[in-house]
Amino acid sequence: KQDQTLEYKDVKQYFLHEIDTYKIVFVDGIYSSFLSETTHDGVDVCLMSSALTKPMYRPVIDVYFNKVASRDESLTTLNTAFAREGAFIYIPKNKVPKKPVEILHFSTGNEASLLLQPRNLIIAEENAELQVIERHQSLTANETLTNAVTEIFAARDAIVDYYKVQNDSDASSLIDNTYIDQKGNSHVSVHTFSFGGKLTRNNLNFYQDGEHIQSTLKGVTILGEKQHVDHHTLVHHQQPNCESHQDYKGIFGQRSTGVFNGKIIVDKIAQKTNAFQQNNNLLISDKATVNTKPQLEIFADDVRCSHGCTIGQLDKDALFYLQARGIPKKEASALLMYAFANNVLESVRIPEVKARITKLIARKLGVNIGFTL
Repeated sequence: KQDQTLEYKDVKQYFLHEIDTYKIVFVDGIYSSFLSETTHDGVDVCLMSSALTKPMYRPVIDVYFNKVASRDESLTTLNTAFAREGAFIYIPKNKVPKKPVEILHFSTGNEASLLLQPRNLIIAEENAELQVIERHQSLTANETLTNAVTEIFAARDAIVDYYKVQNDSDASSLIDNTYIDQKGNSHVSVHTFSFGGKLTRNNLNFYQDGEHIQSTLKGVTILGEKQHVDHHTLVHHQQPNCESHQDYKGIFGQRSTGVFNGKIIVDKIAQKTNAFQQNNNLLISDKATVNTKPQLEIFADDVRCSHGCTIGQLDKDALFYLQARGIPKKEASALLMYAFANNVLESVRIPEVKARITKLIARKLGVNIGFTL
């Protein structure tokens, strides 16, 4: 049986095993019932294929499926044409799942090269709450290309926390298109932690359709070798009295490349908008490259919008200060980089996720920090 080929002990490290979670696991694009734990107990955490084929889900699919995903983005339309599998999460009105949901995609290397096209549909109805952790992981050095599309719908007063952990092998590439539709008083946050992969492209699109909406987009990128990470963000403010907060930090070594292209659109009707966008980058190699382009398109006159970007090196005075107090240069550099990335972690609402990311950052920086946040 195909889903028995991976044992839990072989992949346990990739799960958030410190806490109990619902799990939707795919192995080479095929659902693994052996590794998964789904539920229909008041909420639906299950498979996209079930939702697309079972009549009981037809009313939900008709309202939400492919309704916010772009019809003009070629790889999104490719996914729509060929996707058969992925995660389907439906949280009805006033419901909160008993535990967070993990979506994991493993590629085993059974094929010399592999193209995966997962499709996720996530719906939080009025006053519902949801936490999701998503990860793509190749278990061999074989080439893998994942073309993922996720649609997230947050109804009025809904809260959705989404965490993307990207720490894949140098033979794996990921194109991630995420589209988010928010109604009034909802709060959606997406944290993207990009620590590895040959090429990673994150297209994150927020559409605010209501008042008093909050959108949070945060990311930490730490790269080396010839790795490439591309963050393209869009927040479209379509109604008054809303907020968006973007904060992306990048640390680039060796011959790595980072791209940040952040776009904020404020419609004429969207008065009293408060939009913040910041992208800060550290180059720790003279061969690393960063391209950053913050964009604002503001058609309203009563708004607070700010954007900024920085590209620089470690502060030599701060480094000297730490060394003068007996901290070796390598550890001192790591502490400064750690502090640089730290404020992105402050808004992570699952302590175990924060602890896991803290360890990943320390490992990427090559030090044992010796404390937790």
